Amino acid sequence: MKAFVFPGQGAQFVGMGKDLYDNNATAKELFEKANEILGYRITDIMFEGTDEDLKQTKVTQPAVFLHSVISALCATPSDNPETDKPAMVAGHSLGEFSALVVAGALSFEDGLKLVYARAMAMQKACEAQPSTMAAIIALPFEKIEEVCAEVSKMGKGVVVPANYNCPGQLVISGDIDAINEACEQLKAAGAKRALPLKVGGAFHSPLMQPAKDELQAAIEQTEIKAPLFPIYQNVDAKPHTDPAEIKANLIAQLTSSVRWAQSVENMIADGATDFTECGPGKALQGMIAKINKEVTAHGIE
Repeated sequence: MKAFVFPGQGAQFVGMGKDLYDNNATAKELFEKANEILGYRITDIMFEGTDEDLKQTKVTQPAVFLHSVISALCATPSDNPETDKPAMVAGHSLGEFSALVVAGALSFEDGLKLVYARAMAMQKACEAQPSTMAAIIALPFEKIEEVCAEVSKMGKGVVVPANYNCPGQLVISGDIDAINEACEQLKAAGAKRALPLKVGGAFHSPLMQPAKDELQAAIEQTEIKAPLFPIYQNVDAKPHTDPAEIKANLIAQLTSSVRWAQSVENMIADGATDFTECGPGKALQGMIAKINKEVTAHGIE
């Protein structure tokens, strides 16, 4: 059974999408439509900008979304169109919006507008509250949860598990002092590494509440239809097809953990054996291989 998965922020690279733009008429049309919707030529930054230009949250999120969605929609069809369709989809953080567009729950235009609104709201929240994230390597999820809870009680600020990526890799998120304290305690508890990340703020933590409030209004005003196939959402790692549930989970996502490892495990339990990563990079393929070595994970062929 086939599953499509979509990456989040961090997968971007300069030149992403240029081959699609140059060689596929439908892709070019969608990229130009995106330039029009955004009011600036994001394709210029994607194709020829600098790494620094591309790292800005307000650019990165729509850029990764566009590459992911257009890659999936313009993939070369096989002789049997039915075999090209996934039975289920999921996206890592931002990737959830890409998944919803490809699943037919969101229009391309509305998906891009929401992603841009999300990016701007998150950038604003990051600027208002200095905060950060760190990747914790080779420590059980339960131990990391325990240390985060203990540090949060110490009065140094918020620190929470943010991204359950795969066994041996969990990203924590929160106030800078609390992250630093948690990193020291986690290394003392046996973590192989506690690596601060170069990010603008504490994504998927309570510190994103202002962004969540702002995005909620935009999501509530946007039409979301029942998807063509179930989407396994970040907040609970479960499959959803009800538009009201999907909306509620999208709103909750900004301040909730990304339960990626649990989502992939549930997809496998429900029959997924072949995962196609749609979008830039190979990060999700690597995570899936660590979650379950028995399944296949690859990019768009």
